Amino acid sequence: MRLVAFSLTLMGLSWAAELPPSAFLQGVRHEYQRFNNCGPATIGMAMSFWGSRQTQYQIAPVLKPNKQDKNVSPEEMATYAREQGYRVHHGVAGDYPLLKRLIAAGFPVIVETWFVTPEAGGMGHYRLLVGYDDTRGIFNAFDSYYGPRVTLRYSEFDGLWQVFNRTYLVVYTTERASRVEAILGERLDRRALWRRSLSLAREETQTQPTNAFAWFNLGSSLLRLGDVGGAVQAFDRSRKLPLKRAYDPGRPADTAFNWPWRMLWYQFDPLEAYYRAGRYQDVIKLAGDVLGRVSDHEESYYWRAMARAAVGQTRAAIGDLQAALRYKPGYSQAREALRKLQGRVSR
Repeated sequence: MRLVAFSLTLMGLSWAAELPPSAFLQGVRHEYQRFNNCGPATIGMAMSFWGSRQTQYQIAPVLKPNKQDKNVSPEEMATYAREQGYRVHHGVAGDYPLLKRLIAAGFPVIVETWFVTPEAGGMGHYRLLVGYDDTRGIFNAFDSYYGPRVTLRYSEFDGLWQVFNRTYLVVYTTERASRVEAILGERLDRRALWRRSLSLAREETQTQPTNAFAWFNLGSSLLRLGDVGGAVQAFDRSRKLPLKRAYDPGRPADTAFNWPWRMLWYQFDPLEAYYRAGRYQDVIKLAGDVLGRVSDHEESYYWRAMARAAVGQTRAAIGDLQAALRYKPGYSQAREALRKLQGRVSR
């Protein structure tokens, strides 16, 4: 049974007008992740709130046929949940009021954040938010790594969330769709969502001009809105700004950019922007840096292949695409690119 515990300062207060100072959702089944299974475990926890019995053991083989896969994207998780009959909103540029409104209305929220451990360093990580408490200044999270009683301080969480442009996922049922859609409003329109992201990123590059993640988010927003030249300029600025050392302990000395060294395991907008701008050597260098450290990163193979093909390195590009498909057989973009390149060679 799903329950929402509320704390209200005024009896009869409509939370549509004012949020309760705290809320906590009960009914999520916690699951500890196996190696690199953060995404499958977390989407499984989110679906469990609505009655699903699926665990990472059913989900991971679908989302990551390569058990060593370093990244399951938010859209891959959303697609999986939709295939199970759920509705999913995948958004960016989230904020605390939105998270609280969703939780208070009875909807857990997956957030994608940066995550630092002493033993492994910095990396991407999903968490399922199930509560908040304004008095304590915390969100309550089910964390596949640390457990079901994790608290995230308001003062620290936003910086970690900003690294992924404040990405969030809401999984819900058709019966509850009108409730979610009323809360999300214009965020349901993708272009409006990215305009919101652009506005926020521009504001933060002005107030935090040395924050590389603000400039990264500006680049992603401009790319999604069709301004490739502006995106490239933002990514150029981002990758040259001082590194936030606390987010990247154990950083390899020869990393080719000033982002955390695992940054391009999860986010590929710079590769797409540089490729679309004709800066193929930048793509080859950045993707090659990733592949020099992890040999099974399919997205890096794909973008390096696209850049290599553009500069006439057709056979090397074919090899990269074959590698991408070896690690992710269902990678449709790589399969289509490979078909075209092999057709070109056979003529």
